[in-house]
Amino acid sequence: MKRIVSVLLFAVLLVTTNQLKAQQTNDTKMKSFIDALMKKMTLDEKIGQLNLPGSGDIVTGQAQSSDIAGKIKEGKVGGLFNIKSVAKIRDVQKVAVEQSRLKIPLIFGMDVIHGYETVFPIPLGLSCTWDMKLIENSARIAAVEASADGINWTFSPMVDIARDPRWGRIAEGNGEDAFLGSQIAKAMVKGYQGNNLKAGNTIMACVKHYALYGAAEAGRDYNTTDMSHQRMYNDYFPPYKAAAEAGAGSFMASFNEVDGIPATANKWLMTDVLRKQWGFKGFVVTDYTGINEMIDHGIGDLQTVSAKALMAGIDMDMVGEGILLTTKKSLKEGKVTLAQIDAACRRILEAKYKLGLFDDPYKYCDENRAKTEVFTAEHRQVARSTAAQSFVLLKNQNNVLPLQKSGTVALIGPLADNKQNMPGTWSVAANFENATSVLKGLKEVVGDKVNILYARGSNLDEDSLFEERAGMFGKSLHRDSRPANVILQEALDIANKADVIVAALGESSEMSGESSSRSNIEIPKVQQELLKALLKTGKPVVLVLFTGRPLVLKWENDNVPAILNVWFAGSEAGYAIADVLFGDVNPSGKLSTTFPQNVGQVPLFYNHKNTGRPLDEGKWFSKFRSNYLDVSNDPVYPFGYGLSYTTFAYSDIKLSSTSLKGKQTLTASVTVSNTGKYDGKEVVQLYVRDMVGSVTRPVKELKGFQKVELKAGESKTVSFSITPEDLKFYNYDLKYDWEAGDFEIMIGSNSRDVKTGKVNWSK
Repeated sequence: MKRIVSVLLFAVLLVTTNQLKAQQTNDTKMKSFIDALMKKMTLDEKIGQLNLPGSGDIVTGQAQSSDIAGKIKEGKVGGLFNIKSVAKIRDVQKVAVEQSRLKIPLIFGMDVIHGYETVFPIPLGLSCTWDMKLIENSARIAAVEASADGINWTFSPMVDIARDPRWGRIAEGNGEDAFLGSQIAKAMVKGYQGNNLKAGNTIMACVKHYALYGAAEAGRDYNTTDMSHQRMYNDYFPPYKAAAEAGAGSFMASFNEVDGIPATANKWLMTDVLRKQWGFKGFVVTDYTGINEMIDHGIGDLQTVSAKALMAGIDMDMVGEGILLTTKKSLKEGKVTLAQIDAACRRILEAKYKLGLFDDPYKYCDENRAKTEVFTAEHRQVARSTAAQSFVLLKNQNNVLPLQKSGTVALIGPLADNKQNMPGTWSVAANFENATSVLKGLKEVVGDKVNILYARGSNLDEDSLFEERAGMFGKSLHRDSRPANVILQEALDIANKADVIVAALGESSEMSGESSSRSNIEIPKVQQELLKALLKTGKPVVLVLFTGRPLVLKWENDNVPAILNVWFAGSEAGYAIADVLFGDVNPSGKLSTTFPQNVGQVPLFYNHKNTGRPLDEGKWFSKFRSNYLDVSNDPVYPFGYGLSYTTFAYSDIKLSSTSLKGKQTLTASVTVSNTGKYDGKEVVQLYVRDMVGSVTRPVKELKGFQKVELKAGESKTVSFSITPEDLKFYNYDLKYDWEAGDFEIMIGSNSRDVKTGKVNWSK
């Protein structure tokens, strides 16, 4: 046996050694190639590689005469973004590699955030699958489609931790938890980049927004961020670090300031942490006009802020052209060095080399791939299945769901027949005509088995100007100009003819996303009034909730029999919603964010710290304790929460030991039983609490999870292995280590409902 183990270890060592040798050879070849190229480059051409303008007015067949063509010919452009189609990209690349002096190819980026033309659920929805294979596959399909259409670089994944649902861009991220967010960050990078960036169907990832963008004060987009370094390292940095360690090719600087210095000019962030501490080898691009916007931050004019960005470690300037226009002057005045310019230029050229663009600048311009690998039936089916698994069943009183495939269903709401809003925010490449509305999905899934009646019921919001702001980017809400009472009465008339009412309500897709912060995170009032009127009919009501953020749902949870949160589910939304409503798919999503009772509780998150006067468990209010006069401390729905059409029971925790030392491994197990009538999936969650620390520690932290599938009546034992590595944190001195002492081990179906065991771990 020992000999077999030795042989296996030798084989692994040999493979690893060969991989390292191959990588070293590739690195040497790349360095030699770029050394030779940079010796030929003028200063202007080096600076030009750092310039990332928008696509301007380029259209197919007119690349040569576009405003930007002249700069490309002069070598003053490193890449372009958000040009769509092989034909356009080929035209522009041809200018770069056939008409510029050194024929350096361009890199082409796009906001491929949650799918290309086959659109998957918004990232916040995807995170609720808690399924890393599904999430990685969504990025893999996005990469296949985007690369088939000429794109080789995506501004994704967005890994910002967000604990304030007022912030609209919470929709683009993975929720409030650093551990879950880190797993998703790694999965997304792997999905986009695969094992070989030179493969024609992979694209380079760009991790954003570095750093702390999700902690904007007051939940207002682009706003100031201010926190301790201990909180940064423990709660906000881990997903960025995980993405860097997963080999992400690029990072994007965030708009906010950190420690009083905008991230785009923050050398500590870009160089000391990202490059030196985490070993990141790729390039860093600004966000849209991020350099220019530092003027309004108040740290200098365009030349000054451009120089500060370059000195901080920024490599590419998106749109602003501050680096292009001012760097030669800054070099002459000694405000930047040639070494800094060369370092930035080299990193851009290395990215192009790694993508194989020097070998074949047109490798992403295959018209046949564009025709056969985009929005395919296979991709759509995966998106449909993934969407269904992202939905979170928040309430199901008296088993209203799943619906029977018989009788009459009244489908009512301003989002019931609106395909443009189904893909969600940042669906840049989507063809909205290909999206599927709830009405279409229900009718096609149940056919003539169910009589589907439809009425609008209300507009999205009573304020037409607000509705315009919530319907940007071609996502029309088709406002109904009839009086509100007429629209409502039409809905009540069909509701009275139905056996059950499905109310498709909530936010439009652009009520969340960039520049879509909200101070009121309730369902709009006119929709609330519609929902109340539907409940008064006495018919069972199912709320199909559209949202890109946690909403305040206290009244809805108290009064509506069934609530299914469908986020924005992508191009196949209507079909996926029908699959779940009628029981073809059992919902298994779990929340990656906490849902507050009201906006006054915000920020509200599960892994908070205790105060010196914590409220006793189970109590609503105690004087001189940390609580509110008017509302309990509890959320409506806790982190990790999500119901199923079946029920699951957990045994008590079984621990392999209650006393451990050093690097020993603890095994914690529970038996999970499907005690209901349906087969289903359950996300079993592991939390740990460090009871005493040199610095205060959270009341619990997610440290593991497993998604298990159980047939009705089936039981499975789920085990977690815990080592001291899982107990580490950054202490007061920012040293990453674990401390001996007592720990609580918790396993359950969400962060609130857990079984608990205790261990002592000594060094």
